[in-house]
Amino acid sequence: MGIQDRQHDRSVLDDVLIKVKLNHPEHTRKWFEELEPLGIASGSFGVRAQSDMHRDYLRRTCLEAFNDALGETTGQLLAIRFLGPNDEWESPITTTKRAETKKAAAPTPAAASSGSSIWSDEAGLSDQELKDSQSLGATPIVHASSERSRLDSSGALPINPDYGFNEFVIGPNNRLAHAASVAVAENPGFAYNPLFIHGGVGLGKTHLLQAICLRITQENPGINLHYVSCDGFMTQFMSAVQSGKMAEFRHTFRDVDLLVIDDIHFLAKRDRTQEEFFHTFNALYQANKQIILSSDAPPEEIPDLEERLVSRFMWGLVAKVEKPGFETRIEILKRKADARGIKLPEPVVTEIAHYIDTNIRELEGAITKLQIYANVEKRDIDLDMARDALGEEFAAAVSAQGTGPTIDRIISEISGYY
Repeated sequence: MGIQDRQHDRSVLDDVLIKVKLNHPEHTRKWFEELEPLGIASGSFGVRAQSDMHRDYLRRTCLEAFNDALGETTGQLLAIRFLGPNDEWESPITTTKRAETKKAAAPTPAAASSGSSIWSDEAGLSDQELKDSQSLGATPIVHASSERSRLDSSGALPINPDYGFNEFVIGPNNRLAHAASVAVAENPGFAYNPLFIHGGVGLGKTHLLQAICLRITQENPGINLHYVSCDGFMTQFMSAVQSGKMAEFRHTFRDVDLLVIDDIHFLAKRDRTQEEFFHTFNALYQANKQIILSSDAPPEEIPDLEERLVSRFMWGLVAKVEKPGFETRIEILKRKADARGIKLPEPVVTEIAHYIDTNIRELEGAITKLQIYANVEKRDIDLDMARDALGEEFAAAVSAQGTGPTIDRIISEISGYY
């Protein structure tokens, strides 16, 4: 590929990223700038991500946004193909030979009209798409459904590349849980086993679990890791019982180096599932395999959980995550905004942190509202715009607060901190 071709591909991807940011700001991430364009092959525009997890995030979350932007940019019937660092991308020579082979083997018009075309069968193309694809002299385009089929189908939860330790904001509310998570990531199976993290909804438990997974997979690429929700564990267990595939189920959950289960409190009142998880836990623990669990409540407060499981959950370290304080909320807002490539003025950050004091998901939701509202209304983000975007309750709260925090709020924040 010549220099001009590379420059053209770079220009196409830059235009696509601009349109994605404009039309789908909620999906935009700062690390999109590191994506590498690969050009066109087999009716697809290749884009290489910096890791397999970044690739999977793009396939899972951004396919429609990128495909729309690519079509608008090129005016051609092309589809985005996301690849990881080690995924193979077809060369133009291979593509040309395959196109010639397809053309030679193409069915007769009669066969095509009868719906037996190998093109439409393989790619799921409409008649018009088939004509456009053939006129381009390329093999069928890769549709979003076929791209998603490349994702992990084992029932494992996806790991978000935005949820690393570097993106986690440490405060008095989560210091112990963070330190324990780092220790486990650096020495899995021996630091704290099991690690049990509990706290309310939207306080960062899942972020810590995924940060551990990210760090371990970065340092040990060949590690056998299984990250799943408790609901996923129960669903796979019942499916295995009904289909008589318990051996496969046990292989999935016991022959691993690291088992991470989110929302383990859903085991409550599930006697058969608790029995199976008890034996899974024992098998992993005795083999010094790391177990990480999260829950809305500490082990002893999960209702209808067997005593033997409560006891085992407390063998390692139980760490609580609490609501973030004011300073922590400010830093969270800045980090979340920076990850999306936007800069929030200090007054806006301060007032949102005052107004939203429940959980991190609501803070992120506020950033999403601001980003979308700014794009739709073509306005810069400031305090007045934030009032319009976040609603009357926020505007009233900001007006009541005046230009700065009240004495009562200062006392409240200091009392909460200590």
